[in-house]
Amino acid sequence: MRQVVTLGSLLGLFLSRSTGAATLPLRPGVGAVDHRIPVDISAKPWNSLVRVQTELGERCTGFVVSPQVVVTAAHCLFLPRVRRFIQPASVHVLLAYRDGNYAAHALVLRFVVPAAYNPLDEAGTAGADRAVLVLDQRLLPEAETLPEAPVPVMPARILLGGYGQDRNEVAIADRTCALVGQASDGQGRPLLVHDCEATRGTSGAPLLWQRPDGRWAAVGIQIEAAAGAGGRAVPLVGTPDPAIGSGRPADR
Repeated sequence: MRQVVTLGSLLGLFLSRSTGAATLPLRPGVGAVDHRIPVDISAKPWNSLVRVQTELGERCTGFVVSPQVVVTAAHCLFLPRVRRFIQPASVHVLLAYRDGNYAAHALVLRFVVPAAYNPLDEAGTAGADRAVLVLDQRLLPEAETLPEAPVPVMPARILLGGYGQDRNEVAIADRTCALVGQASDGQGRPLLVHDCEATRGTSGAPLLWQRPDGRWAAVGIQIEAAAGAGGRAVPLVGTPDPAIGSGRPADR
């Protein structure tokens, strides 16, 4: 079984390295040969990618699912030192970010995470590690947003790209990877296992699958990196949607 590293908990693990308590790769989720390449953020399916960043300097990836709504990983919004979620107004969303430039900027009015998610128990509740961000303005027309889709029959070829912290000024992606299996968190919620290369900063990125009709859709949300290439994701379809009342206000 691969060692899996929760991207939101890496800070504490890196601090423990100095005491010899844990040994982590410099780029969890990336193998000995890095297959990630820059992608054209103006072209589908990458045009829906956003960089999610806070005024405290944290950065993750997200994707636009409707003109004024973005999905990302819930752990990106948690402040471990004070054990609470960040205030929505401190979260910024940048569309098509590259080298300090971006196509659009929005502030978060509110965000919602599933009531089942406990950022202090990531292993037990990782299957609920998702957040829906409601923005103060539209980022894309409806036709350009990224639809969600059920998990395809595995193995299934996918793409995974985002703003990895080792190259965070450009969106980079592994375009030669696949969904390879399923797992579950400590409370039995489903997780997707993939062999894509993606490291810190790509939490919240969509697992992209090309449907039989040729259109691209998101089938999962990247949340964890393996010690080598690969990681785990939260499936999008078949889990409660916090945007329609199954979640809790994140600033509660």
